Amino acid sequence: MDEAKLNEFMGKLVVDMGGAAILANVILGEELGLYRAMADGQAVTPEQLAERTGCNARLVREWLSGQAASGYVEHDHGRFRLPEEQAMALAIEDSPVYVAGGASVLSSMYLDKDKLVAAMRGDGALSWGDHHPCLFSGTERFFRPGYRAHLVSEWLPALDGVVEKLERGAKVADIGCGHGASSVIMAQAFPKSTFLGFDFHEPSIAQARKRAEEAGVAERVSFAKSTAREFPGGDFDLVCFFDCLHDMGDPVGAAHRAHEALKPGGTVLLVEPFANDNLDDNINPVGRMFYAASTCICTPNSLSQEVKLGLGAQAGERRLAHVFAEAGFKRFRRATETPFNLVLEARK
Repeated sequence: MDEAKLNEFMGKLVVDMGGAAILANVILGEELGLYRAMADGQAVTPEQLAERTGCNARLVREWLSGQAASGYVEHDHGRFRLPEEQAMALAIEDSPVYVAGGASVLSSMYLDKDKLVAAMRGDGALSWGDHHPCLFSGTERFFRPGYRAHLVSEWLPALDGVVEKLERGAKVADIGCGHGASSVIMAQAFPKSTFLGFDFHEPSIAQARKRAEEAGVAERVSFAKSTAREFPGGDFDLVCFFDCLHDMGDPVGAAHRAHEALKPGGTVLLVEPFANDNLDDNINPVGRMFYAASTCICTPNSLSQEVKLGLGAQAGERRLAHVFAEAGFKRFRRATETPFNLVLEARK
């Protein structure tokens, strides 16, 4: 045994355990409004922050100390400050890099531990709707900042001729829409177009309708419960799959239904977690995060449905292209990308 290698690994493990523990504290800080109360960048004492947020001062002191030890806040002689850069990620919900709200996805992985153990020892199946509800809200809050930052300004313009259709007035289907963030963002940007969102999870559909009402776009955005293989309607100019195709038991069937539902010359916008085609090329921080989430969420959901293809969140462009070729699409390309997303275009 190489003792130096063991010590190196133990150091890495301690870092990872500390990261897991501090993320639980991030979730607390977000829910309790602690980060938001520090977003002005001014230094505060634990007592001042506790008074602002209605929290216990002793526990706030301990929370702030952990944040300082992690480099999330600065500490100077008993006073703590949230720098502007950290506030962008932890306190400002409109920021394109806001992640604190989405951290509750991690809560579901722990809260659903017994269900995941049973799935691992059984047929691998755990449906989306059988997870703790914090997964549903956390997923919306994890993806929404990226959609706000990139969808209208970068992803749609990267598709051939789609923005022009949306500006004139297009018909769009958003498959696996969840809480409807993507549909609402597109509807706000393109007032002449109509959007229909479909999801097989009824509570998410109810939340999506509420989001459309709050955004003032409900007259052009509707939501209905449906599977990806059976969603109703046709003559769509654009069919979208946002971070959901890899979760489906039968992604080929979903892509085939999209092919049927599109107008001639119509487009599929497929947004998937960024991944290379081979495991060795995904051994990096982004790959680690997505493989871990896929173990607990994405792949078990696929295995709970018919066909059980189990693409997983790191399927890669080559595997996804094969799915769309099987479904009858003649053209498939990478339109653009971010460090966290592959943005792919399929045409009839």
